[in-house]
Amino acid sequence: MSYQKLSRDQIAERVAQDIPDGAYVNLGIGLPTKISNYLPADKDVFLHSENGLLAFGPPPAKGEEDPELINAGKEYVTMLTGGSFFHHGDSFAMMRGGHLDIAVLGAFQVAANGDLANWHTGAADAIPAVGGAMDLAVGAKKVFITTDHNTKQGEPKIVETLSYPATGLKCVDRIYTDLCVIDVTVDGLKVIEKVEGLSFAELQALTGAKLIDATQG
Repeated sequence: MSYQKLSRDQIAERVAQDIPDGAYVNLGIGLPTKISNYLPADKDVFLHSENGLLAFGPPPAKGEEDPELINAGKEYVTMLTGGSFFHHGDSFAMMRGGHLDIAVLGAFQVAANGDLANWHTGAADAIPAVGGAMDLAVGAKKVFITTDHNTKQGEPKIVETLSYPATGLKCVDRIYTDLCVIDVTVDGLKVIEKVEGLSFAELQALTGAKLIDATQG
């Protein structure tokens, strides 16, 4: 293998580069929460957590954790000046009402048309965990996905059509994997970046849907 996959932290850092100044952003549980560590200080980004936080910051220093300051993934956070707390119901009203600019979520599968599956694999022994994912998928103005390109078994996570239960339909705008960045467009899945040393043909072979090479020019 002549290429190096991105680490989870590198994926988070790459997503942080695309979050604009002044954006209201929900970071999903898991990899997306790492993005808060990479938001530049010269940007005003207002992070939202579905358990009722707005304008929270990166994790606290060791020994300075506050058990009442946690995000939806039960991770310790800090609050920025002007940050606020509110009822869970109000938080979901923000999510459903189109008040969030970006939601960054994980995925089990993303279909070529932007359909998202991230709450249940459909397996009989799997534990479903939808949380607020459906509300975020349809309520945010843009949905970014962070995920490994393939499962641990080597199966593609980017597919022509979902085989897992859907979270939201035609809701994904951009996909960030450990191999590439893909825009979901009306013309198809456009690869706008890929890791150094990985050919487009190799990337296509690892993907379960047809890709368009938009890395040239």
